[in-house]
Amino acid sequence: MNKTDRWLLPEGIEEVLPEQAKRLELLRRQLLDIYESWGYDLVIPPFIEYLESLLTGTGNDLDLQTFKLTDQLTGRLMGVRADMTPQVARIDAHQLNRETPTRLCYIGTVLHTRTDGFAGSRSPLQVGAELYGHAGIESDVEIMTLMLETLSLCGVENPFIDLGHVGIYRQLVKQAGLDTDQEATLFDCLQRKANTEISAYIKEWKLDNISGTALSALTRLNGNESVISEAKEILKDAGEGVLTALEELESISRLLKARCPEVEVHYDLAELRGYHYHTGIVFAAYVAGRGQAVAQGGRYDDIGKVFGRARPATGFSTDLKTLLSLSTHKNNQLAAIFAPADNDAELGNLIRELRLQGERVVCALPGQTGTATDMGCNRELKKNAGKWQLNDL
Repeated sequence: MNKTDRWLLPEGIEEVLPEQAKRLELLRRQLLDIYESWGYDLVIPPFIEYLESLLTGTGNDLDLQTFKLTDQLTGRLMGVRADMTPQVARIDAHQLNRETPTRLCYIGTVLHTRTDGFAGSRSPLQVGAELYGHAGIESDVEIMTLMLETLSLCGVENPFIDLGHVGIYRQLVKQAGLDTDQEATLFDCLQRKANTEISAYIKEWKLDNISGTALSALTRLNGNESVISEAKEILKDAGEGVLTALEELESISRLLKARCPEVEVHYDLAELRGYHYHTGIVFAAYVAGRGQAVAQGGRYDDIGKVFGRARPATGFSTDLKTLLSLSTHKNNQLAAIFAPADNDAELGNLIRELRLQGERVVCALPGQTGTATDMGCNRELKKNAGKWQLNDL
């Protein structure tokens, strides 16, 4: 790297400048206050820890996104967190060890080995909430409602929800008798909605008519609430587990709309985000004009098992930087007061009093360049008739 290029950052790694940092910090405080009012306790997991703990129960996707290094003290492999959800699950299962439903929230930077999309960040500011110890749909709806409130506070307008259920695919795979390789192959096709390939594999594997019809229909079963009725008809012979999952989707949607009547709900039965660790409902929030989800989550009841305690669990997460970029809120600059370079004791007391009142006071430095306006101030302190006064600029 040339000396002139030393200021460059790695691709997907960005620094946050004062204006954006101020807005992010304000949102961070407001969100944590909201989560506190809902009964969610803040936890701060470590930025780095042993790899086997960091990746437990999360599947291969997170493994590929995790930076790895060797601990010089123990020689063991460590990882920089790429997702805080497994860490919070460990805290619930091992450190807190509560019997009652536990609500936890978190916010912090995570690091990814690669971006999720064009010009995406590799260092998102992840914020989220998790609810442990309750298996009912009411906890899923609470989490989704809190996610929508998060988007609203951040100024993200008119989001819609995509609902799916990984249990449907799991039940169909089990009923069809697919082996691990076949399951993975079909999973990849579903994510790409490669209908021609799916049909070819169903024929090649000689699946029975019920399984073949059900699996090939998944990519078509997406859209509004009519999808559930259509799915019940197409999948009516697919077994009790599939029908129960469809009923669960319908019940969750009904309860969510009762709490958030303005939200638009879509269904996608081929949506298998987090398939390797989610166990039931999966959901994502989208906004018009953006192809990627702005927030996502789901149920992952088994993730705490490896920590000695498998409790029901549901949660969501999002990137605060992404939400800020989508915000429709006006960026109102904080008003500031300019104080002259003067050692007057009365002035010093007045400055302290103004700061205690929440005012931003910028003190001039002897011999500095730039005016009060250049320093972002709209008022200034001046001494008139022996008394310090606050004047508009």
